[in-house]
Amino acid sequence: MKRASRKSRSGPGGRGAPRRAGKAGGTTVSRSALVAMTALAREARRRARAPYSRFAVGAALRTRTGEIVTGCNIENATYGLTLCAERVAVFKAVSEGLTEFDAIVVVAGGKRPASPCGPCRQILWELCGDIVVRMVDLKGRSRTTRLRHLLPMPFDDADL
Repeated sequence: MKRASRKSRSGPGGRGAPRRAGKAGGTTVSRSALVAMTALAREARRRARAPYSRFAVGAALRTRTGEIVTGCNIENATYGLTLCAERVAVFKAVSEGLTEFDAIVVVAGGKRPASPCGPCRQILWELCGDIVVRMVDLKGRSRTTRLRHLLPMPFDDADL
């Protein structure tokens, strides 16, 4: 498995943080890549363990080299121990040594495409940077933005 290398820079992520994809020097994620990621996130959603909320979520996180790591939400009877699909995907990727990402797709049911929750936004910012975030519902409606728009004033190592 090809691994992404860790690069540091100062700025939004501070020193030692994964390189952030911003306007200058940011990556472009093709429509075809987002479509493929959406299919993988839908597949991951089918593996969700959501017996309490019945709100199954799937995520597909892409490295800058094109590797895709999926995750699904896993609920627990003590709700605080529940993990969201986005965090499962990020933690799986990081545990495998992957550190540079350019996009995540989140697929969930609901009346509109669901955005990552607050804790997921924080984890995504710290471990992935200002990535492309695509939110898709089960009817295929989607919204695509950058993480900086979902978390406009992040707290990270630059604040410490």
